[in-house]
Amino acid sequence: MLKYLEIADKMEAWIIEKDLSQGEKLPKLAELMELYGVSKSTIVKALERLENRGLIYQVQGSGVFVRRPKRADYVNLIDNNGFTADLPTHKMASKVLTLRKIKPPKKVQAVFGSEQTEVYEIRRLRYIDADVLCLEESYFRTDIIMYLNEQIAQGSIFNYVRELGIAIGFSDKYLTVKKLDQKTADLLGVKTGDPALTINEIYYLTSGEPFDYSTTTYHYENSKFFIQSNA
Repeated sequence: MLKYLEIADKMEAWIIEKDLSQGEKLPKLAELMELYGVSKSTIVKALERLENRGLIYQVQGSGVFVRRPKRADYVNLIDNNGFTADLPTHKMASKVLTLRKIKPPKKVQAVFGSEQTEVYEIRRLRYIDADVLCLEESYFRTDIIMYLNEQIAQGSIFNYVRELGIAIGFSDKYLTVKKLDQKTADLLGVKTGDPALTINEIYYLTSGEPFDYSTTTYHYENSKFFIQSNA
């Protein structure tokens, strides 16, 4: 994990541990450098990370302040930390429906490039406290994620990716609301024709290389979302 990401995680944990409220001020930059034993540039990047995640806001000439925490049970549509990090008070689980290596479909190859001849295809039902949260269909580049098995897929794949030392950078998200076909509705445990939010996501490394192409279809009764924006 990159150092500034590690420091950002530690700072977030500190904010939560101290139960800081909206508007409370964080220590000055020099104090944070001394506290975490890192350079100014690392602290600045860590603060930018926290600001992008909606945890803090910076006022020029005044300092860094805590932002109002997100409501519990809501999935962050901006962040790329995954459900396990987004919903820490809930028991998250996965049922693996498909895990195999295949030739990438055309839509995936168009993103990954024609040189990618093999990908991992993973289809999972994601559960929150035993309720179906979503159906997730993902394709991972095998030249970056070289090994996956069912045990890994039952947990947080993104945590596994980070443990490999692979730095996840940013993502593109495309949101669609549609009526469900019978097959997807049956998997989610809802009725054919019920509405669903579907998010098509392309995840990139910090180097800018795409490595994950995913489509997630959410159970309309069991999912809630939020976005914190910076003007």
